[in-house]
Amino acid sequence: MDFPILGLMSDDACDQFLVDTLHPDGLGCPGCRRDDARSVHDRHRPPVFDYRCRHCGAVFNAYTGTPLQKTHRSPTQLVLILRGICQGTPTAQLARELGCDRKHLLTLRHRLQGLALQAAEHMGPVPGSTTEADEMFQNAGEKRHSAPGPR
Repeated sequence: MDFPILGLMSDDACDQFLVDTLHPDGLGCPGCRRDDARSVHDRHRPPVFDYRCRHCGAVFNAYTGTPLQKTHRSPTQLVLILRGICQGTPTAQLARELGCDRKHLLTLRHRLQGLALQAAEHMGPVPGSTTEADEMFQNAGEKRHSAPGPR
């Protein structure tokens, strides 16, 4: 996954990136699945708005029904967390950089990595006919001759 750094320098840009990533077909009501009947319900933490579906009355936001549901982090923090996880940055380092609690960040990381693992299992083998392997440890642990005895 690529994270265009210059394009993600504001909360609005990060919010749009998350909405596009979480809802590739467009943001719609998680209850009735309609995307044409929503109106802004609450603006208490812009740019993340709560919407009310005019069809079924459900209240939702971009994170409802996703792994980021019930998170109170800003869109910028969420993008930085996702970027850090994809790059393999240790949780302790991410927590220090973002000024947040390591335990809560670790819980979020485990949840996201678990979902990524489930998605990878459903995708099957990686397509392609070329495979590369490192032969360095091919015979690791094997002994060819016994060690010489004491003299």
